[in-house]
Amino acid sequence: MVANEAPAFIAVTLGMIVFFLGVFLTREVAFLRNYNIPEPVSGGLVVAFGVWLIFVFTGHEIVFDLSVRDALLVIFFTTVGLNARFSELLRGGRLLITLLILTIVFMFVQNAIGLLGVTIFGLPAPTSVLLGTASLIGGHGTAIAWGPEIEAITGFPAAEEIGIASATLGLIFAALIGGPIAKLLIDRHHLRGDDDEAPMIGLEFEEPHEEPETVDHVSIMRSLLIAHVAILLGVGGFYLFEVIGLKLPLFVPCLLAGVLLSNTIPYLFPRLPWPARSRAMAIISDYCLSVFLAMSLMSMQLWTLAELGLTLVAILLMQVLIAVVFILGIVFVVLGRTYTAAVLSAGFAGFVLGATPTAIANMSSVAKRYGPAPLAFITLPLVSAFFVDLANALIIQIFVGL
Repeated sequence: MVANEAPAFIAVTLGMIVFFLGVFLTREVAFLRNYNIPEPVSGGLVVAFGVWLIFVFTGHEIVFDLSVRDALLVIFFTTVGLNARFSELLRGGRLLITLLILTIVFMFVQNAIGLLGVTIFGLPAPTSVLLGTASLIGGHGTAIAWGPEIEAITGFPAAEEIGIASATLGLIFAALIGGPIAKLLIDRHHLRGDDDEAPMIGLEFEEPHEEPETVDHVSIMRSLLIAHVAILLGVGGFYLFEVIGLKLPLFVPCLLAGVLLSNTIPYLFPRLPWPARSRAMAIISDYCLSVFLAMSLMSMQLWTLAELGLTLVAILLMQVLIAVVFILGIVFVVLGRTYTAAVLSAGFAGFVLGATPTAIANMSSVAKRYGPAPLAFITLPLVSAFFVDLANALIIQIFVGL
């Protein structure tokens, strides 16, 4: 096996190409368009399969430098924070708490399904978390972190490979089922977003004859400048959290910094042009998320799935089935059967099987088609990226102890 790494500039350029490939596929394939499959997902999966074929026939493993991708994620979540309003956060406090409780309940369910699966197929019990929250809700990072520890506990040599492969397959399912779930709920209950809301992310599809709202270079640069200032504050907060012993992803303090700035500066300096909820900011959000997700999907090493085996694929299919039933029967109902609940249902599918960016992409694809749901884009990242990481560490410990 020969590994070939594409440098950062090539990787991000390919990410843009992959996005436009997805745009073409979405335009030409009715299923992708009707069921709200994000453009970066369809394009990214095609390229990922192409990279897999190169590996199969030539033995060359193509990997990508993803440093730019990670920076795009930080910028994206910063724009989410800049678009937030304290009034909405207060109004959504009950929604946030409810979503958090539902997520924690599902984390126990997900690990229980993993435990049931490894028991049926005769694998060591602690490996259940690698087919549960460690790889699905936790993603590749958590799976890689726990793989060696599970291997040391059980002596099972393929623990890390199982975690990585599970996270990869989970990401694919997460990106494919969120849109159809939302479509089913929205069509069945005749729901619609508020057309009066300003754009945040997920600009609605425009008809070819429509003239889009003018966005000039000044509005784009102003939005980028404010985002960069928020990121500087967020980086400071990141190191402050580290000092007090709280380890968080960098994008979380950046998101919080954006919230703080947008809910203070416009009131202290009312004449200062502020780009929150402008079309320019929405374009930046869409660009960062689209290229991030395209790079994430195209860089998946699908050959690792061959190491799963049919038994473990069966366990993951059980996880997907349980997730769909839980979302349709419990999440949507408990969250109030509203349009926001339907959008959050798509996002819930994204992060309990994949990752927070996948969840946001699912919700963005739905918002483009049916209308804005600003509260969903603030609530879900706070749950999935802030509270869940802390809860996941404790829950994994509990199931590993079994």
